[in-house]
Amino acid sequence: MRVVAGLLCASLAVFCSAQAQAQNYPTKPIRILVPYAPGGFVDVAARIISQKLQERLGQQVIVENRSGGNGFIGTTAGAKAAPDGYTLLTAHTGEFAVSPAVFKDIPFDLERDFETITLVSIAPMLVAVNVKSPIQSIPDLIAAAKAKPNTIGMGTPGTASINHLAGEWFADAAGVKFLHVPYKGGAPAGVAVAAGEVPMGIMAISSVLAQIQAGRVKPLAVTTAKRSPQFKDWPTLQEAGNLKDVDASIWTGLFAPKGTPKPILDKLHAEMVAILAMPDVREKFAQGGAETGGTSAADFVAMIRREAATYKAIVEKANIKPE
Repeated sequence: MRVVAGLLCASLAVFCSAQAQAQNYPTKPIRILVPYAPGGFVDVAARIISQKLQERLGQQVIVENRSGGNGFIGTTAGAKAAPDGYTLLTAHTGEFAVSPAVFKDIPFDLERDFETITLVSIAPMLVAVNVKSPIQSIPDLIAAAKAKPNTIGMGTPGTASINHLAGEWFADAAGVKFLHVPYKGGAPAGVAVAAGEVPMGIMAISSVLAQIQAGRVKPLAVTTAKRSPQFKDWPTLQEAGNLKDVDASIWTGLFAPKGTPKPILDKLHAEMVAILAMPDVREKFAQGGAETGGTSAADFVAMIRREAATYKAIVEKANIKPE
């Protein structure tokens, strides 16, 4: 009995300590690691939420870019950080849904190395063409690809990127083959489409929106199952091409190192849900074609698992290899 009582007392002490830690949290600055360079989709998301977290928590929240290695450098740093709530990670679809399907050995695992806090933002990608192209619709694009298999160039931000996989998903559903043309980032791919260097691109809305607004690029369809609330005139691939199975999005999420105390995770989740519901935050994400998240950790993990299985099948069928 004394042993049992001792164990119960020890467990209670640990619980009370964790609760007290969460009540006082944070007592020093928080870092949010971004595994990409400044200015991109993930970096913008991190900077939007960091500002609001700083205002609400009363401590400095610093965005630290750790780019390189397909996002592996920054993500690995997040996995190895102390699990105390003072180092967080903002990552996107590539790290946890795409990379496991493409790379045999990656130095991190979502469920082994991280605690999931919430989905931050989610957006469709866009199938777009040069405004002067003879291809002016998804049926036009499919017909051209069927007439000349593996010759219609498909620009993306890189081999094995989420954009590349979305394009292969589209091609498979349509029964065609595109010629993949990888660029070093979304902005160069958008410029290439605008210049007519490549006939078509699969890109994040945020990376090509300026080209669309300038009248140089025409959007043909979004890659998700539903239309973008911000750009309601753009049809889905399902609507424009009768491609019922295609539903590819790009998202960002907030994570903490494995072992971060649950009371701290709960506090961060509650703060994020409140932040992502703010009208000004929703508007900032909407400017890039994204919607805010705020899901439970369990729902977010389930979504990532489904996507990882889908992209694994796409990678295997298209025989995609990392560069």
